Amino acid sequence: EVRGRAAAAAPAMTNVGAKSELLNVLSDVKARVQDKLGIVDFPMPQFILIGKQSVGKSRLIEALAGETFNFISGTLGSRRPTVLEFRHAAGNTTSKWFVRDPTTNQWNEHLVSEVMRIVGKRHEELGETVSSQAIYVRIESQGCLDMQIVDLPGFRDFAQSQSKQDLAAKIEELDMTFMRDKRNVMLCVEQAGDAATMSSLQKCRSVDPKFERTVLIRNKLDKYYRDLTAENVNQWVKGHGDLPEGLKTFALTLPFWQEGIDPPKPFQDLRQDMNNTDLNEMKSKGLSGKYMDSIGFSNFAQFVEKKVEAMFGEAIMPVMANLKEMRDRTAKEEDGLTTELSDTDPQRILSTTRDCGVSFAMALTHVMEGVLDLEPVMNLEDELKRFHGHHQALGSTHFSALPSDDFGGLTDYIDYLRTEMQPPLATFDVEVNGGAQFRRLMNEVEIFLRFSEIAVETKKRDVIQARGVAMSSLTWRDVVVKLLSNEAHLPLQRRIRYVGERIRWFFELQKACTLEFMDKLEGTPSQNLYSPLYPKHAKLIKQNAMIRSLVFNTYDAACKRQYNQFVDLFDNMLTSIFSNPWVFLKGATSAVEEDEEKQLEDEVLPSFDDTKERIPREIESRMSTETTITRWLSEIPTEANLVDEAVDRVQMLVLRTYSFIRSQVCDQVELFSESFFKMPMMRRLEEDMANMELSEEDRQAYAVRRERLSGEITKAQANLIEVDACISRIQGFQLKVNSQPLQKRVA
Repeated sequence: EVRGRAAAAAPAMTNVGAKSELLNVLSDVKARVQDKLGIVDFPMPQFILIGKQSVGKSRLIEALAGETFNFISGTLGSRRPTVLEFRHAAGNTTSKWFVRDPTTNQWNEHLVSEVMRIVGKRHEELGETVSSQAIYVRIESQGCLDMQIVDLPGFRDFAQSQSKQDLAAKIEELDMTFMRDKRNVMLCVEQAGDAATMSSLQKCRSVDPKFERTVLIRNKLDKYYRDLTAENVNQWVKGHGDLPEGLKTFALTLPFWQEGIDPPKPFQDLRQDMNNTDLNEMKSKGLSGKYMDSIGFSNFAQFVEKKVEAMFGEAIMPVMANLKEMRDRTAKEEDGLTTELSDTDPQRILSTTRDCGVSFAMALTHVMEGVLDLEPVMNLEDELKRFHGHHQALGSTHFSALPSDDFGGLTDYIDYLRTEMQPPLATFDVEVNGGAQFRRLMNEVEIFLRFSEIAVETKKRDVIQARGVAMSSLTWRDVVVKLLSNEAHLPLQRRIRYVGERIRWFFELQKACTLEFMDKLEGTPSQNLYSPLYPKHAKLIKQNAMIRSLVFNTYDAACKRQYNQFVDLFDNMLTSIFSNPWVFLKGATSAVEEDEEKQLEDEVLPSFDDTKERIPREIESRMSTETTITRWLSEIPTEANLVDEAVDRVQMLVLRTYSFIRSQVCDQVELFSESFFKMPMMRRLEEDMANMELSEEDRQAYAVRRERLSGEITKAQANLIEVDACISRIQGFQLKVNSQPLQKRVA
């Protein structure tokens, strides 16, 4: 059995497998992190083994492991990485083999024959494709070096069929992905031939031009013994000028024997024999002493061991930093889970949910006041595109999507706002959120409303039909009201719905901004300016899907309610306007003096007589619009033979009256939006959150969540223990190393 052969030959590997305490420490840390925490991608150095098929990569791995084995990967060869972790275990009388379970990330021990079967199956299941999902194998033996090596599928030079060519291309791309990772040291295996024809080395050059992390292993040195002489041996080792000066190279012969029979000696004895033969042959050929340390497996193994120690030494600080970050992250996670478990106690579930909602409502006020460096943000173009995309997905048709039919589409409207609008919208391309975004929204919807026009021409039949007869005589004033109501009311109403939908969608967008504001406060200088509950409640909302769903649903319901109220109030107002536009169009009262500066300087409390004089003057001043319209109405002829002139004048009056109405509405749209939507929304939101109720389904979901939380807390606590143990292990090693010089001085 392989275990027996390895154990019998283990003493011969003592000088090769000896490792420093540093390797012990980091190996232990890595084992803890991977085994107990299940973290595979840990910042530890590793070698990757690359080369073409049949250049001796597998035999080199066996030499590093100190025993023979054969990963059977089928007729197509290996198609995924195999991560081999060698651990020198001086106390092991037999070698132990482990395979990492891809589902649980835990190591399971197997006989070597079973390991071979598992590895072969993982390759064969891929068929004619490749995968970056590695197989993880660990070997603990007296004969191993301490290192981790990734055996990559061999490059294919020749492929007869198209499918084989496709497979070769996929394998090369997979290998190059590992080769581009600057943490990986590349062990490039080539046959010990002409250095100018080493194709795998050229691939290394493409990702590592200076060969700073490339090691060349020229295998099968014994085949070139006869070609070497005292005149050419030194030049051959240097590659006859084809190998760059900075490249670390080794030439060696690995154990071999006739296929189909057992090795004639223990594997490690064969390895030592090949090493001695290489050294003796090259020395006999007259190789210079400065090149002798690049010959034979023993020199290569010593280099690898020193390289591993150097790599691990460089890695100790990044590993320590990674562990501390992991500890902080795990402690924060454990604290958050514990807080959530406490806050979701059956006796506190409802109050916790309501408290989170109230904090969210309060935080919205701060967001609307303006908070710097808050995400997400957007410019007006993105805002309009997302708004239209949202309603296109919903299939909305209850409002006007564009301000005028003359716009070919949203792009035309956006171009108008950006380039043609005068004065230009200064904030069009500025990415904002919160109150600044609301202010820009008000500017955009006012422009949108001002595009409102009566789109149809008043026909003679409409004017005659509108005049009709009644118990009392119908005036042209009544005709204008009917025509306005018929032709202008609905278009303006659809545009008002656009305003409402824009405001509603704006507030719905603020959920993400508000939650980020609450969450990012922790640890900032401005933390003390706001409620200390914000970060705590933000974590609960983020971590607990049930709380988040209830808070967000309540918020969205408040937005929908205010939208409906905004539309209803505006609809009522428009109905009143078009029922009697003359009342609405009375001019605004104002007191204008010729000299405003003098008025401000001389302003005093008015006397009773002053007040009596002011009132008639103000009433008279606001009658200007109504007086003008009355004059126009009186100029419309009533004679039957002048009906065409009457139609023209009525149409003019309808258009002019509508322009007065549109101007009044547009002038006040921000006030209406504040009064009918924003203020009631923000004033009532806290009350809505405080009145949230849990359904029985919600309570059951909380119970399930608490069970899961208990398990997550236990796991986080166990992870924290493991991380602390790893940190203590490294800190203990550092203290021991730092104290050694002092101990020597005392002695």
